[in-house]
Amino acid sequence: MMGMSNGFMAKFSKTPLISTASAAAMAALALAVYAGFARFVERRPVNELSLPGMGRELGVGMLIGAALYSTCVLILIMLGIYRIDGLNPWYFVFPAVAMALSSGIFEELLFRGVLFRSVEDMFGSWISLAVSSLVFGLVHLFNPAGTITGAIFISIEAGLLLAAAYMLTRRLWLSIGFHMAWNYTQSAIFSGIVSGGVTDPGLIRSNIKGPAALTGGSFGLESSVIAFLLCTTTGVVLLVMAVHRGKIVPPFWRRAG
Repeated sequence: MMGMSNGFMAKFSKTPLISTASAAAMAALALAVYAGFARFVERRPVNELSLPGMGRELGVGMLIGAALYSTCVLILIMLGIYRIDGLNPWYFVFPAVAMALSSGIFEELLFRGVLFRSVEDMFGSWISLAVSSLVFGLVHLFNPAGTITGAIFISIEAGLLLAAAYMLTRRLWLSIGFHMAWNYTQSAIFSGIVSGGVTDPGLIRSNIKGPAALTGGSFGLESSVIAFLLCTTTGVVLLVMAVHRGKIVPPFWRRAG
């Protein structure tokens, strides 16, 4: 289904409104299929997509995701690495909406909703955190400009952050908000390369010159030390909060009964 969504986005890339509408429709369908499978096949409540508190968690996630990326850029500006040459027309902010919707919803359903939750049910939170983070990073090697460094960085910084968001709330909305806002801000506002994939220009026309360790090189800012430190630190904070709130699931061999 994600492949179909990406196909529609590619087909309608020159018409952002149609591309966004198709991405939104496919994302809604994916949520419905996920919920239906959980309810009627697995026969369990779909707590990870429960609606009470959805708006707050989604909003908080979007604010933090946008703030994290903007902080990375601000640091690069202060170091003289990221320079603003001007602005593109305002409508350059629209094409990235479809990409952000698709990546945020599909990837969180797959990697946190399916992979993390399934592994956690048997092997507990810590093993699930390691497995889901590793797989999440490795799949980015298949992006056009995928690199080993980028995959490792994403495994740690994003894998930890997004899994910790799920562990803390036991719902997907916070991680979906993080994911969508980071990708959207990166592409639509700052014209950044998204994880070695999307390279479309956004609102700001930028000139980035500096060492790959700070800029992320051809993979994008996710492969930079700056993003690694900021996102990993945020993930650790969320993880500590999850531990303190008793949200860690032990492996099956340590459960009472």
